[in-house]
Order: sequence, then structure tokens, then C-alpha cells
Amino acid sequence: MILTGLILGVVLGFVFQRGRFCVTGAFRDVWLSKSTRWLNAFLLAIAIQAVLVQVLASVGVISPEAPALAFAAVAVGSFLFGIGIVLSGGCATGTYYRSGEGLIGSWIALGLYAFTSAAMKYGVGADFTASLRDQTIDATTIHGTFGLSAWVPVIGFAALVAYLQVRQSRKNLTSPATLAPRKTGIAHVLFEKKWTPNTTAIIVGVLAALAFPLSQATGRNSGLGITTPSANIVQYLTTGQTDLIDWGVAFVLGIIPGSYIAAKGSGEFRLRAPDASTAVRAVFGGTIMGVGASLAGGCTIGNALVQTALFSWQGWIAFAFTFLGVGFAAKFFITRGRGAQAGADSAGASPALVQVQ
Repeated sequence: MILTGLILGVVLGFVFQRGRFCVTGAFRDVWLSKSTRWLNAFLLAIAIQAVLVQVLASVGVISPEAPALAFAAVAVGSFLFGIGIVLSGGCATGTYYRSGEGLIGSWIALGLYAFTSAAMKYGVGADFTASLRDQTIDATTIHGTFGLSAWVPVIGFAALVAYLQVRQSRKNLTSPATLAPRKTGIAHVLFEKKWTPNTTAIIVGVLAALAFPLSQATGRNSGLGITTPSANIVQYLTTGQTDLIDWGVAFVLGIIPGSYIAAKGSGEFRLRAPDASTAVRAVFGGTIMGVGASLAGGCTIGNALVQTALFSWQGWIAFAFTFLGVGFAAKFFITRGRGAQAGADSAGASPALVQVQ
């Protein structure tokens, strides 16, 4: 029953918000500050999901499938998506959970992301999307291409992530000072205690794996996804096609109330209107996100988290090109913007005249 999708969406929305889980920041930190703390946590979520999914597949509980590789569509789409999420200030999940926090700029980006995804999948851009995604090569999974057991990349990747976690732990020998708690018991843990990236990653990895059997039980053979369900919501609202309302739609509809509960309980909910430049970036960012994710066949959840756990070519190529797109946008919009701000300040120009991401 699709109600399980709604419940999982609420839970993950809560987790995303409390854990500040956003792939944009994980990728952007590598380019701007050389920090891999959140990237390593994201890889941990992939590894945990990969192990659990392979166990479930091995015992016959689920039968996940990887798509044929449409290299050009995935590469171009993911690069564009990487640019879009920097402009929007958050990836697909980040845009959803920040909408639940009250960020009106995220509402703008989310609305255009969903609208543009629908246009690219069902509307004026559908033929172009289909033509590019139909250009596939005979490759689905990495292990399938090389004739290996699925356990080979799973175990190898898990070992790599374990090594990265050990290295990361040596960099974090001291804990930051924290304020005295105001809440006690479970309320302190849920709404006040700072969640570490690894804590969040472990929970996300387990819940992402759980999505497979829950979704498959309703006839939807897939895991977590954001782009297609978002597009389906827009398409349903404009056409009334009830068959579009599936487990995935229920899941994304649960993210915002889950995030709202977390933000409200932790005192972080507040309606915040963006300034003009931020609103403009949200418009362009949300639009580019929708185009890119539709071409790539998924976003940072459907591709970079879920398909990577299946070790599909689409997932890892999308991961790489999204990372490159974030790097390009970070250097072009953020680093250049800071340089322009510094130059304007030194020249005595008004900061209001300089747009900075």
C-alpha cells in the first residue's frame, strides 16, 4: 500500500532536516574548502544501502533493475543538474526539506523543478528527452559488464568506505563545544542534540534500502526517487490521471511535513523570504534542476544514492558529472562572486551592487 511511502517520506524528511542531509553541500565542500567530511558520509549511506539491498536481492525479497546506459543524456543532464543545485542552494532533497523549514526561495526552486521535470517528461520537452535517453549502449551494471558477482563491487566499495571513515575519524579527534541542553530524554535526541554526518548517513542508508521492498510491494520496482514523483504530481494536477499517484508520489509528499515537524520541534522553522538576487537564482536553479534530472534519469537521490548502490553505470556516471557540475558552478558563481565582492569592498563600492552566491 502506498501509505508506507508517505510514512517513509515523513521519517526521511525529519532525518534530512535534523541531519542537514544535502548532497550539494557535500560536493561543494570538496571544491571550496577541500573538506570531505560530508562526502565520506554520503558514501557511507551508499555503502550501507548497497550491502542491505544485495542481501535482500540474494534472498529473493526484491529484484532491483538497473537501466540501460544513455551516456550522453546522463552526462549532460547530471552536469546541468549539478549547476542547478548550486544556484538553488540545495539538491532535490535539500530543496524539499528546506521548503519545510520555511525557506520561500526553496519553494520557488522546488516548484520550478517539479514543473520543468513534468515538461521534460510529459510535455514540450518529452520528445527531446526521449530521443536523448533512447541513445543507449549495452551496459547496465558495472559488475554485469565485467561478468562479476554483484557482491564483488559491494564488498570492495564497503572496504573503501571503511578506510575513508578511519581516515576521517583521525581528523576529528576533538569534539566541538556544545551548549547545555534545554530538553531531556528523547526530545533532546530528536530535536536538540546535534546529529553527526555519519549518524545521518547510517539512518539514510538503512531507510533507502527499506524503500525497495516497501515500494515493490505496491508494484513499483524501484527505490527512493524524487524527480519522477515530483513530475507526476504536476502531471496529475493538470490532467487528473490517478494512475500517476503511486508509492513514489506518496514518498515525496511526506518529506515536507516531516521536515516541518523537525524544524518546528528544534526551533528552526521560520518563514524567510529571499532577496531579489537569491530569488532569481532559485528560478534559474530550479529550472535547470528539472531539465538536468529528467535527462539524466534521476537526481542526487535516484542516481547518486540509489543507482550507485546498485552499481549501475548510470548511477556512478551521474555521480561523477553532478560532482563536476557542482564544481563548475561553485567556482563560477561562488568563488568569482566572493572575488567580485572583495574587489567592490576594496574600491568602496556598495555591497548591494554585487551579487554573491
